[in-house]
Amino acid sequence: MIQIQGVSHAIGGTPILHDITTTLPKGRLTALIGPNGAGKSTLLRLVGRLEPLQQGRITVAGHDVATTPTDRLARVMAILGQQTAIASRLRLAELVAFGRWPHHKGRPGPQDQAQVWLALKAFALTDLADRFLDEVSGGQAQRAHIAMAWAQDTDWMLLDEPLNNLDMSHARSLMARLRGLVDQGGRSVAIVVHEINYAAAWADHVIALKGGRVVAQGTAAEVLTEARLSELYETPIRVGTHQGRPLVLHHA
Repeated sequence: MIQIQGVSHAIGGTPILHDITTTLPKGRLTALIGPNGAGKSTLLRLVGRLEPLQQGRITVAGHDVATTPTDRLARVMAILGQQTAIASRLRLAELVAFGRWPHHKGRPGPQDQAQVWLALKAFALTDLADRFLDEVSGGQAQRAHIAMAWAQDTDWMLLDEPLNNLDMSHARSLMARLRGLVDQGGRSVAIVVHEINYAAAWADHVIALKGGRVVAQGTAAEVLTEARLSELYETPIRVGTHQGRPLVLHHA
């Protein structure tokens, strides 16, 4: 599991997170939701050690994020942030291959090459493997970055708004793939997601943040209620059901 204890964080003197204490359960798909500026991405970046921890403690599968050597942590979790700017003259296969670095340390072998191919296949990128990043669409590039994290083959995957730039078909396919990683692959996944219905349909565990604080956590049915969501987003929201799970009617 990921344990977050007493985490506070400020950027430029402005408080972003306030004494966050929560747990992301192992073997589950956890969705972080909340309005813009709630602190979702900041919290995920702190877990992934993309930002230095200022206050509190975070452990991932028992590894203290603040003190565990980078190469060891990279074998436990893969993180993909929102900022994915990278050299445009990289081919997609080369980008995905970066996910294998924690395993081969610059000396890739057949197992690494096989894992890269599996990642390209899993995200429908085999036909684009030799294309340069500036020759593909934003959605295709996004899928390549997610494939890179997948190829890292860690117990934990942390994805910050992975549905950005994806059309409905590929967004649904990605959520189904992540669900499969949890159910059949034994992995644990945490995602920041803005479209509430993806959390409603696919997540086991939902953590809602607002103003840098955890305001609700639990199953989708427990968190995604009309009262909670209307308060969270400060707008009237209706919630129905579809196949036994919440269906959030926020668009009308």
